[in-house]
Amino acid sequence: MPELSHPRRLLVLAICCMSLLIVSLDNTVLNVALPSMQRDLHATTSGLQWTIDAYTLVLASLLMLAGSTADRLGRRKVFIAGLVVFSIGSLLCSLAPNLELLVVFRMVQAVGGSMLNPVAMSIITNTFTDVRERARAIGVWGAVVGISMAAGPLVGGLLVESVGWRSIFWINLPVGLAAVLLTLRFVPESRAPRARRPDPVGQVLVIALFGSLTYAIIEAPDSGPGTVLPFAVVACAALLGLVRYELRRDDPLIDLRFFRSAPLSGATLIAISAFGALGGFLFLSTLYLQNVRGLDALHAGLWMLPLAAPTFLCAPLSGRLVGSRGPRLPLLVAGTAMTASGALFAAFEAETSNAMLFAGYVLFGIGFGFVNAPITNTAVSGMPRAQAGVAAAVASTSRQLGQTLGVAVVGAVLTSGIGSSSYRDAFVSAAGPGWWILTACGLAVLTLGLLTSGRWARRTAERAAERLETAEVRQTVGVAGRGQPQT
Repeated sequence: MPELSHPRRLLVLAICCMSLLIVSLDNTVLNVALPSMQRDLHATTSGLQWTIDAYTLVLASLLMLAGSTADRLGRRKVFIAGLVVFSIGSLLCSLAPNLELLVVFRMVQAVGGSMLNPVAMSIITNTFTDVRERARAIGVWGAVVGISMAAGPLVGGLLVESVGWRSIFWINLPVGLAAVLLTLRFVPESRAPRARRPDPVGQVLVIALFGSLTYAIIEAPDSGPGTVLPFAVVACAALLGLVRYELRRDDPLIDLRFFRSAPLSGATLIAISAFGALGGFLFLSTLYLQNVRGLDALHAGLWMLPLAAPTFLCAPLSGRLVGSRGPRLPLLVAGTAMTASGALFAAFEAETSNAMLFAGYVLFGIGFGFVNAPITNTAVSGMPRAQAGVAAAVASTSRQLGQTLGVAVVGAVLTSGIGSSSYRDAFVSAAGPGWWILTACGLAVLTLGLLTSGRWARRTAERAAERLETAEVRQTVGVAGRGQPQT
């Protein structure tokens, strides 16, 4: 990628943030619309879980493929394709006549979404080469999530109450079109120096692993262990097969050598924990505010502002701290705040008090605002720039997998606890175990942040990067020696 002027770099960052905005808005707006969709489409709690998890599941399954494909074919080209497919999927979702087709069209959306965030992050990584400047850019990137969390519930509430839940998908269309036109005009093409070969076997194993695991968790309360046990076995077999197969490939879909870096491994687990907590938190909060307290979508969205505002304010601060002092402090703040928030709901039933509910939302917003920048920066900063797409995809996959599991696990716990009772009567006690799970997620962020951000961890990242660069040079020389064209 050619060296760009500072204003042009900022413009590229803004264009990339547009893709994050529509993807993040789609999730936050959808959560507010869940009760309306449940009534209109006669959906069960597990049906609502699938409207969220069908999207995040496909997204998580395809992110690695999208990252490596962008490195191979061109990041701008794949980014534009993602915007187009995501916009088409959004239009189809707005026209879905039933729950089953809505889930299918959400999966179409996810195919496009898989080509957006990791590819955009790869473009940002290759545009902002200075370490501090890149950390600040990633902080801005994280602030966009806060914007979506602030605007999503309000915009979603207004649209659901005035037009209906189908209109929440329309907002993606003008933003997607504008992003396509701006990308064509201002974002230069870039790709990795050496084309990585496709890995269809690895891709199938990833889909089998994520799909069977999610199905087993979501359907366990309704179907029983006998029905879901085969899917759990498939998930275990797919995991073992994936590890064994990827270790033997020169160009694996998931390069397991990345995980020799303690910061990257830590960032992966932190992302799963933090976004698992986010998915579960939003799912429980939305159902509680509307189905238990009886609020309409707009007023439920207003109650989400104490969660969204701190996320928006803390994300840029986190990016600056990562750039000046490293990831440890933001991760410790994030883990502490998220743990305290979960504990308020789990131990003190914060839902039953307006003051405690407000405090729990603020604490979670602070924690989530601080966690995003160190995850992203750690994932891409220690890796060779040629591997930026794949490294960014590792972080994005971890986020989506975490959110998928968070909704699946917390939703399954809630369904088991409620049983045949009404939401209003049984929700608070049934949600208790779910809140304890979210508390454990916050504690995992705190512990992993402490363990994987010190000097020892940084040395493992340096050694992993050196090995990857050496291996890349050897493979490039080998390809050139065999007379094959290079990208």
